[in-house]
Order: sequence, then structure tokens, then C-alpha cells
Amino acid sequence: MIDSTANALSYPFEPPSLRNWVDVAPGVRWIRLSMPFRLDHINVWTIDTHDGWVLVDSGLNNPETVANWLALMAQGPLTRPLQGVYATHMHPDHIGLAGWFTRRAGVQLYMSRLEYLTCRVMHADTNREAPPDGVHFHRRAGWSDTAIESYRSRFGSFGKHIHALPESFRRLQDGDQIQLGDHCWRIITTGGHSPEHASLYCPDLKLLISGDQVLPKISSNVSVFASEPLANPLKDWYEAIDKLMREVPNDVLVLPSHNEPFYGLHERLESLRSGQDRALDRLHHALSTRPHRIIDTFTVLFNRAIGEQDTQQFGMATGEAVACMNFLIAKGTVDLTMDENGVAWYSIKLEDAD
Repeated sequence: MIDSTANALSYPFEPPSLRNWVDVAPGVRWIRLSMPFRLDHINVWTIDTHDGWVLVDSGLNNPETVANWLALMAQGPLTRPLQGVYATHMHPDHIGLAGWFTRRAGVQLYMSRLEYLTCRVMHADTNREAPPDGVHFHRRAGWSDTAIESYRSRFGSFGKHIHALPESFRRLQDGDQIQLGDHCWRIITTGGHSPEHASLYCPDLKLLISGDQVLPKISSNVSVFASEPLANPLKDWYEAIDKLMREVPNDVLVLPSHNEPFYGLHERLESLRSGQDRALDRLHHALSTRPHRIIDTFTVLFNRAIGEQDTQQFGMATGEAVACMNFLIAKGTVDLTMDENGVAWYSIKLEDAD
């Protein structure tokens, strides 16, 4: 979702050209890699060490990205030895080439435990048949038979842009202090967008590598998935905002995975919080007028219609809408009932209808 309040932030750097980088701080470089999706790029970061450099996130596993990396590593400081690969979280644009790098350079992958193990589990689904629990989850949301058949045909595609992960990893934990060159970076783990997202904060350089946890112009997807249908990731997401407000000062330069580096962390966090609050208020009001299925809430939550023919957006919107409903159910303001077709209908609790 695009947020117009992002215009109030300050953007000190223009994006690097293809197969080039921008120095955003001493020893810290910004590289932009292309992706063949609506969101057409990811930002990755290199940090100099005394003996070489480390990589934070890697891009997708595809021939174009590999070719771009080979060109990048044939010039300047990136000809020095790679010392390690850090992954903020498990999504393919962030972890896709981690296994390629670690095997090629003989280095370790650094990642939080939940992200590594979850990625291994999801990668194991590659080319598997869609499970009955997944079909039930989407039917419960109100998906048509046509949309469910599309889900069946696409299931197991998560791993197609991920090189096989290394068989071992070094665990990143919240509060870890990691010395990279002349500077110490602190790990801050958060939930919501992914199970145990790891951001890297350097007080000396006043930098926050935020991954997908904080983006300046779009909001990260916060979804419930069929593997844990009663999860409450939106609660984790709100707690992540509070944590970053407490632990990271407003004067840092935020290095996000998408869009451009920016100043104004606290303003952005408050904007994200208020935007989600407003979406929940709209949803609460809509449910007070009549019961809704998940697929009935998209216009209310996202201010636009999303049709099932847009398969990626339709799936993401479903996950986000379920996250909103689960959050309101946990707060005790919403009830659900199941109809004879296995579809969930959500409505305001009678005592909350006022």
C-alpha cells in the first residue's frame, strides 16, 4: 500500500545505477538489484570489514541477478574477500542468493533462528501439491472455485527464486552486538512482516538497516497464512513499532529494502501506526453495518477493489485482511460464524455494536 505521508520524509541519496553502488556512510554501500515483479527492485547493503566485506541481503536467485553480482564483485572494494552473508529475513528477494554466496565464498550465513527454519520448511514445499488445510483456509476466506484452482496450480512456488540454503547458519538474536570493521552493529528482532525479522543498527554511524520492517513509501505486508490460521501478526507488528521507537533514535539514516534511504524514522513509524489504526476503524465501521467475508473487506481496508484475476495481490490482500480480523477478534470486538459452505462471516459483537 502506498502512503502519501512519505513525502514529508527526507531522501539524501539518488538510487545507484545498474552494477554500481552509492556510498551512504564510510564503508557502507547501497546496491540496487532488479526484480521481475510489480515491486521491481530490492536494496542490499555491503559493509566493509578489516579483511573484506559482508553482505546484508542478497537478491533473488535468477540468472540476471547472478550476472549483476559477478560484475559488481569484479570492481573496486568488492574484489576483496566476502566474509559473511547477513539476511534480515526469509523472503526470496532477501535470501534468494544467500546459499550461492556462502558456498561460493566458503562463508557463513547469519540469520535469526525462526527465519532460517521457517525458510527451510517453506522451501521444502517446492513443487508439492497444495495441502487440504490451504484449500480450507482460502475457501473460508470466500475464494471462488476458480481462485482456489489457481492457488492449487501456484502452490509450492516459494522456493523457485531461492538457491538451496546452507546446511548450517550462525544465529542472530535480539541485542547481539556485531563488530564489522571499525563499528559495532546491534541486532533488533521484530515480528509482524515475518517471524523474527533482524534489523541492524549502528549507533556510531547513525544507520539503521531496516529490511522490510520500515519502508518509506509503502507498507510491509502483514499476513496470516494457512499454516497458522489463528495467528495474530498485526499485534506483533504494533509491538515492533513501539520497540523501534524506544530503541532507535529519530536521527538515524534508515536504509530500507525498497524505495530510498531516508531520514524521519519516528515520523514514518507514527504514520504507519496511524494508517493501520484508520484501516481498522474503517473495517470496524463496515462490520457494524453488515457481516463481511474476508474478500468483501478489500475496498474497505485498501481503498481499492482487488479482483481474483490479480493472483498475487488477491492472495496478499487475503492474508492482510485475515490478520486484521484476527487482531480484532483477539481484542474481543469481532465474532465470526461459519456458513454451510465453510465460509467465515465476520460481524461486530453485539455488546460492541454501540
